[in-house]
Amino acid sequence: MLIWLVELSEHLKFLNLFRYITFRTGASLFTSALIVFLFGPMIINSLRIRQGKGQPIRADGPQTHFKKAGTPTMGGLMILAGIVGSSLLWADLSNVYVVATLLVTLGFGAIGFYDDYLKVTKQSHKGFSGKARLGIEFVIAGIAVYFMMRTALASGIAGSTFGSSVAFPFFKDFMINLGIMFVAFGGFVIVGAGNAVNLTDGLDGLAIVPVMIAAASFGVIAYLAGNAVFANYLQINFVPGTGELSVVLGAVIGAGLGFLWFNAPPAAIFMGDTGSLALGGTIGTVAVATKHEIVMAIIGGLFVMETLSVIIQVGFFKMTGRRVFLMAPIHHHFEKKGWTESQVVIRFWIIAVGLALLGLSTLKLR
Repeated sequence: MLIWLVELSEHLKFLNLFRYITFRTGASLFTSALIVFLFGPMIINSLRIRQGKGQPIRADGPQTHFKKAGTPTMGGLMILAGIVGSSLLWADLSNVYVVATLLVTLGFGAIGFYDDYLKVTKQSHKGFSGKARLGIEFVIAGIAVYFMMRTALASGIAGSTFGSSVAFPFFKDFMINLGIMFVAFGGFVIVGAGNAVNLTDGLDGLAIVPVMIAAASFGVIAYLAGNAVFANYLQINFVPGTGELSVVLGAVIGAGLGFLWFNAPPAAIFMGDTGSLALGGTIGTVAVATKHEIVMAIIGGLFVMETLSVIIQVGFFKMTGRRVFLMAPIHHHFEKKGWTESQVVIRFWIIAVGLALLGLSTLKLR
């Protein structure tokens, strides 16, 4: 919104600052963090009063989790307030990629909110119907991907099929055109990212820091991919307009920092599906927009590992009646093996940093 101030720069030279993505990204980060810091306590108190018993604790989970009973959930509302409020102020709202990303963020956040609401009111882990939830997620993601694909196709960059093609790391010009099926592929990436972060969110601070790491990594990728000079130098695909997504991701980092202040052990609030689905959807949408869907599997490798542990556990149990892990997702497995919660969280953060650096290294390996 504030980008319109650039029009007044002829009279007030300092307003030229609003032209630069780097300045607006930093301002977006600071603004979103401030929003969460200021309104966080009020939101937490309101949720605590309204929810009563708070988020239900799994009966089969680690014994240390029972002391968290009564902690309110839906903390994702704080995160969404920071992201959306800051993005509306600092991002270019005429940019299709920004609008598509915010659509997914809010849409997935709404689905997560309804799921959290059902769990809290019923005091059960059975929330929204799984099939219905996935179906709505795919519709939202599909709409966002379709408009991003049309925008990329209209740009005429790298040929008429660029918008509907999948790029591969380590190969400069190798792309596979999926045609209209790119909508399904992009939708799968976004929905998969949303639910992967959702599965990771099981311990205080476990999900939010890797999300911020991924957001910072994709903020760099979006800025580089949206700049013709940098994209040409690194030999990555130039996607006009995606640089503006750095501003949104700056808001994600700021909101994450604000939320971590309240979510640090012992957590005063959990983000719930409201936050985890929204944050994962945001990262997935940026990955699709910047043509780095495969790189996301590296940068977000921690989320992939958590998801695979659940798939392996469920599949193996159905086939043999036995379990591979003591408990899934895998962070609970390590808790069952005797790791303290802080050990699991910090070690998983270290893994997330390593994977992010590995993913960023693909930018130059062409």
